[in-house]
Amino acid sequence: MSDATGTVISGVIAFAAAVIGAVIAGRYAKHGAEAGGRKAVEAALTQVHGQAAAEHWQWVRSQRHQSFAALLAAYAALDEVLARIAPEVRNGSGFDDVAGRELRERTLELQAKTSQLALWGPSEVNALAYAITGKSVLAVHALLHIESADLSNAGAEWGGFGQARDDMAQAHATFLQRAGEIIRDPRQPIS
Repeated sequence: MSDATGTVISGVIAFAAAVIGAVIAGRYAKHGAEAGGRKAVEAALTQVHGQAAAEHWQWVRSQRHQSFAALLAAYAALDEVLARIAPEVRNGSGFDDVAGRELRERTLELQAKTSQLALWGPSEVNALAYAITGKSVLAVHALLHIESADLSNAGAEWGGFGQARDDMAQAHATFLQRAGEIIRDPRQPIS
């Protein structure tokens, strides 16, 4: 074989090796790019899902806070009406239609705020909110009973009303304590 033929054959072999090497390198580069692309997409999806979960949690926490505040405001409004009307009933003058309507409206508002709060949870706070409403309704009924009845023994009835107001205040205090703990706890689950 002459030097020229050997050079040509070497060149052809080198060229074939280069082509085969480029094909193999291309395949591995393509595979690496696909794997890297998949990993980048997975990482981006994980980040987006994590961020969405964090934002959802913050939104639920904000909704809870607003619901807790609305319930407490409704409770305070009803408590104020009871405190204002009770002395009138005790003095025997009763209360007029405006005061009666206001008492019913405040009671219904408290019940509505309790129902709204039930959407946001947690279930423990829902139960405490329903306890506030239940105790408040009992106090309203006790006052309405005293106001509408011709009672010769009003002292015993006033004792029942006073106990109902104390129970109402205790339910409020228990709710307030637990709701505050939940709002302050950054790890509070949303379910």
